[in-house]
Amino acid sequence: MQVQVWSDVVCPWCYIGRRRLERALERFEHAGEVEVLWHSFQLDPSFPWGVSQPVYDALAQKMGASVEQVRAMTEQVTRVAAQEGLDYRFESGVMVNTFDVHRLLHLARERGLGGWAHECFMRAQLVLGRDLSQARTLVEVAAQAGLEEGEVRRVLEGRDYAQDVREDIDAARRLGAGGVPFFVIDETVAFSGAQPVEVLVAALDKARRAGRG
Repeated sequence: MQVQVWSDVVCPWCYIGRRRLERALERFEHAGEVEVLWHSFQLDPSFPWGVSQPVYDALAQKMGASVEQVRAMTEQVTRVAAQEGLDYRFESGVMVNTFDVHRLLHLARERGLGGWAHECFMRAQLVLGRDLSQARTLVEVAAQAGLEEGEVRRVLEGRDYAQDVREDIDAARRLGAGGVPFFVIDETVAFSGAQPVEVLVAALDKARRAGRG
């Protein structure tokens, strides 16, 4: 079985969705048959490249709300994340354009490190408040995920994997993704959102039954 997941590292619900998928697989009797494949998606591709902005300020500007309103809205997400063992720190986080992060995630997938790199970059962004607009930070996080620093720098200095990122995003749109995280299980079951663990387990069961005819 294959579980495909489209997500963005600046998406707090995507990290929550990852944790819930992990818990669902712990409950799924046939988890040993499951391959999880992470795909790229950008929540805000128009955000300036190479720029970082405090999360509260960026969201307030995007939503036309006050920083106080944004802070109140994110408190709920923080509480939900805590239930999944995630300690979100929006007050110290920065918003960035994630295209280069996604290019590195494609490199990591080629090296057999896609899932772990995805975890490392999401943690860096949403828990540690690292500035992923900075090349040196990207190199550090990628190295923590097991990638070779020289290769990471070479990718960042060029345009490797840019087309792969665009193709992932285009695929999500063709499949009708209304938001992320977006899940497709065995090309049979598709849904958006950080669904409850019980829903994910049921979806895995349904896809497996469909695959067995």
